[in-house]
Amino acid sequence: MAERFDAIIIGTGQAGPSLAQRMTGEGMKVAIIERKLFGGTCVNVGCIPTKTLVASARAAYMARRGGDFGVVIDGDIKVDMKAVKARKDSVVLQSNQGVTNWLKNMDNLSVFEGHGRLESANAVSVDSEAGSERLEADKIILNVGGRALVPEMPGLDDIGYYTNANIMDVDFLPEHLVIIGGSYIGLEFAQMYRRFGSRVTVVQKGDRLIPRDDPEIGEAVRDILENEGIDIRLQAECVGFAKRGGQVVVSASCAPGDEEIVGSHVLLAVGRIPNTDDLGLAAAGVATNSRGFITVDDQLATNVPGIWAIGDANGRGAFTHTSYNDYEILAANMFDNDPRRVSDRITAYGLFIDPPLGRVGMTEAEVRASGRPALVGKMMMTRVGRARERSETQGFMQIFIDAESHKILGAAILGIGGDEIIHALLDVMYADAPYTVIQRAMHIHPTVTELIPTMLGDLKPLE
Repeated sequence: MAERFDAIIIGTGQAGPSLAQRMTGEGMKVAIIERKLFGGTCVNVGCIPTKTLVASARAAYMARRGGDFGVVIDGDIKVDMKAVKARKDSVVLQSNQGVTNWLKNMDNLSVFEGHGRLESANAVSVDSEAGSERLEADKIILNVGGRALVPEMPGLDDIGYYTNANIMDVDFLPEHLVIIGGSYIGLEFAQMYRRFGSRVTVVQKGDRLIPRDDPEIGEAVRDILENEGIDIRLQAECVGFAKRGGQVVVSASCAPGDEEIVGSHVLLAVGRIPNTDDLGLAAAGVATNSRGFITVDDQLATNVPGIWAIGDANGRGAFTHTSYNDYEILAANMFDNDPRRVSDRITAYGLFIDPPLGRVGMTEAEVRASGRPALVGKMMMTRVGRARERSETQGFMQIFIDAESHKILGAAILGIGGDEIIHALLDVMYADAPYTVIQRAMHIHPTVTELIPTMLGDLKPLE
């Protein structure tokens, strides 16, 4: 006999626990299902552990640069990878236990550990080592997240390889890490392991890094990474693998005779896919697109009444912050009579290399494609006093303005503090205010943000 609930949430990633708390706070009887790790990707194998590792890598990098600041450190700078991993594990454990305890002690919430699958539009089965249980509810929320894409590549099954998940188990220094993929995940690991002391080669299929961004940004990021000794191999249209004497041989071109890359380990970072292939979607009639993402409307409802999809699995965002915003949108519509929509949010994301990239709104290519008259402002980080003081002058700031409405269309800050500073522009965009609001603001000196009004005072037509 099935146990009856008001709502069932499948998955405990970023949006799930907060939604469970809101629902139970509204007096609902709720079930939440987790098949593996409480907290999902971000807590366990995504944002939190990777940024913890990034911090350790930066500490090593700055220690080696001590002489640039007049700080003399006698002896070699060594990285204890077991201690690095232990620090990361400690941070992850704290976050994981926090989510686990929060959920297991929440009033009106039943936690089920097992694999949840839809049996119909209002029924879910939960399979675990202890057996199978059947749950029913009129409201079902799918929050199942995603995982690393492992495409078919010649020889891949013959070698051992890492993804962003299992590389978290590494407690040693790879001699030569070959990273397949030149976008966000791959580049963060590239700089991280180079700073730990590995030789690193990035293999990218296209003709530039981070192809979703403008070429100018991709080139600047490439310069930053190459300046740290990272090898970049572009236009690798035919990637294949083979073992040779305990090493991994990576071929990275369709042309015969090209130089092979011989490395010790391989990390695949070529994209992510949703965890929807074993969710029982067909049994409930839930529609997906050609890539397996659950189709949702502007308020996150699927094509089946009473079923919603939030987080990475709906294809409407691939970040922790978009997942949490999905929760906010769904809760606002469900409980607050507040018709919030996915289309109301402004694109915003970061690339957490060092220096970081903060991006909001439209890229230059999107501004040009829109056909609207636009203004552009740009400032190299070499002009920023704070960057010079820190001896971190790589990168630039760039902003695009609607020439008629004076609204900010988009911006990028690739430079020291760019991932934080970009929010000064994002908030003005959400306020739907003209750029003159921030241009006329008096900012604190000496900061990076104080140069944004200066940049806005020197706008030129985008030709």
